Amino acid sequence: MSKVFTIMDGLENMGALRTGGQGSVYKGRRIGPILSAVKLLPTPIANESLDDKNYRNFINEVEKLKKVNEVANPNVVKILSSGITESGSLPFIEMEFIEGPDLAELLAEPHEKIFTIKETIKLADQLAGALAHCHKVGVKHGDIKSNNVKFNVHTGNYVLLDFGLSIMSDEERRSSMRHAGAIEFMAPEQNEGKMLFQTDIYGYGVVLYELLAGTVPFPLQDNGETARNTVMISHMEAPVPDLLAKRQQNLPPTWSDAQKEHELQVPVWLLNIIYKCLEKLPENRFANGMDLQEAIVRNSVSAGNTDNNIVVLKTENEILQTQLLQLQEAAKINQKLTIPVARPLFNGAIAVIAILACLSIYGLFSKKVVYQPAPQDTASYVPFIFRYKPVPTAVAITYTKDSVAKARKLKARTAVINKSKHRRKKFLGIF
Repeated sequence: MSKVFTIMDGLENMGALRTGGQGSVYKGRRIGPILSAVKLLPTPIANESLDDKNYRNFINEVEKLKKVNEVANPNVVKILSSGITESGSLPFIEMEFIEGPDLAELLAEPHEKIFTIKETIKLADQLAGALAHCHKVGVKHGDIKSNNVKFNVHTGNYVLLDFGLSIMSDEERRSSMRHAGAIEFMAPEQNEGKMLFQTDIYGYGVVLYELLAGTVPFPLQDNGETARNTVMISHMEAPVPDLLAKRQQNLPPTWSDAQKEHELQVPVWLLNIIYKCLEKLPENRFANGMDLQEAIVRNSVSAGNTDNNIVVLKTENEILQTQLLQLQEAAKINQKLTIPVARPLFNGAIAVIAILACLSIYGLFSKKVVYQPAPQDTASYVPFIFRYKPVPTAVAITYTKDSVAKARKLKARTAVINKSKHRRKKFLGIF
């Protein structure tokens, strides 16, 4: 690829990587195999002197930017150098070259249209850490979007790139964003040229929304002025569309039903963080990257503990269910071994036993016990139930008229008593 212009001595121009109204990014190579990405700003500097306003602003912002690399962070691109190009007098910053696709490429074919929940949480954590790292030293990125987050194929980390807007003046930034910025990721206050810590938070929310939903909240239909104004007004006034509904619409058809069901279970804490990042008013969002990172860490750790508790509860419930089934099976076996007795028959048997018991007691203690009188010369009789059979003895009997009459009366009376006695015994089942 032919060189368009010379960047500076010792830094070879290997061609454009990306061009736009906010500046162009070129692939550079220093002496040897070291590659870099060079961000060129669109506004030339006529005089490299502090008297020149543009040059002075550029130098001031670069000094702030250098603080980002005072402590290395694996999720923030390293700033290697800065200066003015030899041809064109354009300010530039040189960053390390990250080999790998950016998020916009990972969301395009042949990749899936959405990220998995697990990968989204990984990126959410790493990008929040990158913003916290920058905000701690007072650096605002100003252009958080899917094109500016790359996946490093060598480390497996997501890396925040392109601090171009952070070194522009307010006037340059306002003009650049209005006419050439990625308006789908712009916070409402950026329409006025403002750039706050909360501006980065808003862009962060749009990125996460896009990963989960498969689309940004307010897509740009075309590059016309009307379409851009529509998106701008939507960011300022329209409610954020339901993320889960969008995710369901964009589930990959190649996923199994089980995977689709699982991937719709987006953690509530993650949804709440995204919606808070997308608040219209800056003061309603997280104040800065540090607050955002704290919320991510706190909620992800808490959710992890909750998941463990759920696993424990499920395990205990399974144990109880197993024990219950064992008890039920044992009850069935006992029921099979037990002789079945009809309840009416059982109740009837109890009633009969009770009646017999009552009659026996009645027979023992009844006041109407009949005694059998006997002649003076014979043994006395006792109640029939206690009576024993007397031993016969030889007794001489003298028959008279009176004694014969008495004997006949006694015989008749004895017959009545015996008949009554027989009926009672028969009723009780004695004979």
